[in-house]
Amino acid sequence: MKKWLAPLLVISAAASPAAAHEVWIERDGAAPARIYLGEPAEAVPESGDPEFPKLKTPVLFADSRDRPAPLVRRANHIEAAVPGMGDVRLVDDNVFEPWAGEDGKLKGVVYHARAGRTETRHALDLEIVPLAAGGDSFAVLWRGSPVPGAKLTIIDPDRWAKSTLADDKGVVAVPARGKGRYLLSTTHEVKGDRVLSGKPVASAVHVSTLTYVAP
Repeated sequence: MKKWLAPLLVISAAASPAAAHEVWIERDGAAPARIYLGEPAEAVPESGDPEFPKLKTPVLFADSRDRPAPLVRRANHIEAAVPGMGDVRLVDDNVFEPWAGEDGKLKGVVYHARAGRTETRHALDLEIVPLAAGGDSFAVLWRGSPVPGAKLTIIDPDRWAKSTLADDKGVVAVPARGKGRYLLSTTHEVKGDRVLSGKPVASAVHVSTLTYVAP
């Protein structure tokens, strides 16, 4: 029997949809990218996750955030046609309303996502980056610097999920568990005043995912 573990999204003890949801991208070759909001260890409903309507305008790009791809809304995902077969990324800081943490101060969530492991560069504030193109070792980076001891959740093609910790250089080796799509996720909370979803917050929880297909 498979052992299932919930992804480690340690966002807040307070109830919040953001605590159980992630944004991720799936892409097959040169096909359009598909953007999802939901719980990646579960199958996406045909009509979309109940929170899917809150995913409105993610910024998806290939080379530069200044050149976002046009979006087309489907029943359970958002589609974006991107030329070529390289890695694609997105940012969205306007999905869920801020919520009160245990200290009573407002927190907000910023989602980052990437599909593909052909590039070793980073282009997101919080990103899971392969150490080598096509490799199985990854670094968790915050604005280009390693996050030692970062919590990482690995979901394999059979949706078996395991949580692990990065080493003191922010590096995690992902075991190969067969062919298909893998999803990695991590979070990083940053304190400091900013505005998210139109409201001032005292801290931002950054959630980042990476998907890739193992041949």
